Amino acid sequence: MQETKRQKQIGQLVQQELSGIFQRMGFNVIEGGMISVAAVKMTPDLLEAKVYLSMFQIKAPAEMLERIKERMGEIKKSLGMGLGKQLRRIPELSFFLDDTLDYVFKMEELFKKIKEDDANIKEGKK
Repeated sequence: MQETKRQKQIGQLVQQELSGIFQRMGFNVIEGGMISVAAVKMTPDLLEAKVYLSMFQIKAPAEMLERIKERMGEIKKSLGMGLGKQLRRIPELSFFLDDTLDYVFKMEELFKKIKEDDANIKEGKK
């Protein structure tokens, strides 16, 4: 089912606010890596938000995700203060790892390997 315009608007609003919260909490640049809020998907009733986090050069993404979940109360309180005037109810947050960057890097490696293999085949035939 496709997201409605309202779901997208609220998702973007939550994403922007969470990005600011992560910066204030020091999660955006941590342990030599970066964490960013890649996307927020809202349920049709706007009471739940799936937050996808992109982690770049973080050694243990699963552990970092757990550290973020441990501070859920603080994050939700800050979100309520930031969005309280725009939303009746602050959505329940669920955090997930966004593996889009990993997928992109794997695809780039595969394309590089294919090019190298093609070059080796052409050199072998000549």
